[in-house]
Amino acid sequence: QVQLVESGGGLVQAGGSLRLSCAASGRTFSLYAMAWFRQAPGKEREFVAAISWSGGNTYYGDSVKGRFTISRDNAKNTVYLQMISLKPEDTAVYSCAQGRIAYNTGESPAEFGSWGQGTQVTVSS
Repeated sequence: QVQLVESGGGLVQAGGSLRLSCAASGRTFSLYAMAWFRQAPGKEREFVAAISWSGGNTYYGDSVKGRFTISRDNAKNTVYLQMISLKPEDTAVYSCAQGRIAYNTGESPAEFGSWGQGTQVTVSS
């Protein structure tokens, strides 16, 4: 079974930056798309970003496009989310997820299954 562990969350002022990391177990990490989702209290889980199995394609939710960047380091079995120009509305628990099927692009949120426990990001105004 896949195990995902997020880290890097914290408290930051509006306009600041954070980089989240997600460490994954498994011998075939490089074959699967990876994604980040977030959920704020009282709100539905929201798609944030995804990266294809090859790393050649990335996708972003409209609310974070231009501010967040997803990347992966297959040698470290890790996916990252670089966040800049943070806003109070970015406050949420951020979780990473792995694609259900190998070689998918990751362009659809429905492609993802296994979830980590999440890391809290709080942006003060």
